[in-house]
Amino acid sequence: MTRPRVVSLVPSATETLFALGVPPVGCTRFCDVADVPTVGGTKTVDVDRVVALAPDLVVVNDEENRLADAEALVARGLSLHSMSPRSVADIGAAVCALAAAIDVAAPAPFDAWDEWVLRTRTLPRLSAFVPIWRRPWMSLAADTYGSSLLAHVGITNIFDAAEERYPEVALAEVAERVPDAVLLPSEPYAFAERHARELRDAVPDAHTTFVDGRDLFWWGIRTPAAAARLQDVR
Repeated sequence: MTRPRVVSLVPSATETLFALGVPPVGCTRFCDVADVPTVGGTKTVDVDRVVALAPDLVVVNDEENRLADAEALVARGLSLHSMSPRSVADIGAAVCALAAAIDVAAPAPFDAWDEWVLRTRTLPRLSAFVPIWRRPWMSLAADTYGSSLLAHVGITNIFDAAEERYPEVALAEVAERVPDAVLLPSEPYAFAERHARELRDAVPDAHTTFVDGRDLFWWGIRTPAAAARLQDVR
């Protein structure tokens, strides 16, 4: 059977496509894979380069990619497949839909996702501040995949109730909320030990630890293993 030609404009989808046995013929420079032609960044897509790869399908995300780029690809006659999960609950259906779009079987546990969610969900066990940016400090709210994943493994995000999905925050406000932990992801901002020292000074009672940002923010095939790793965060 001939594999479909797929271009992925989403790092999470690129990783998932490889796991499904259909490596993309093009991806973004943020997708962290070798020997696959790149077509720009997630928000700086080279439409001509995508078209030149003659894909049967282009995988996009409504948060990581620009609407203008998606519309330009459609105008050039390309078919798009959107993967835009907002929570852990959405992942099974998203992976199954992608598998169906490329004509492969969805693997376990994605084909019985609700069962997996119920079996692996953890009761709340600690609260945490999760910065995603600095200057200004920013965090994430409940309506994001990362916050949903934290809740799934028993970690309560102290900015869950924020009105904006990615709120700007002040370290004084973080300290007032008295989190048990500060989780410093490796992306989208590359937090380092100097930032950990700054946060320990601002929130001295919180345990500060580094986590893999891909585990927090890359959804899809990674989700079950990422959840298992995050279960170990104390």
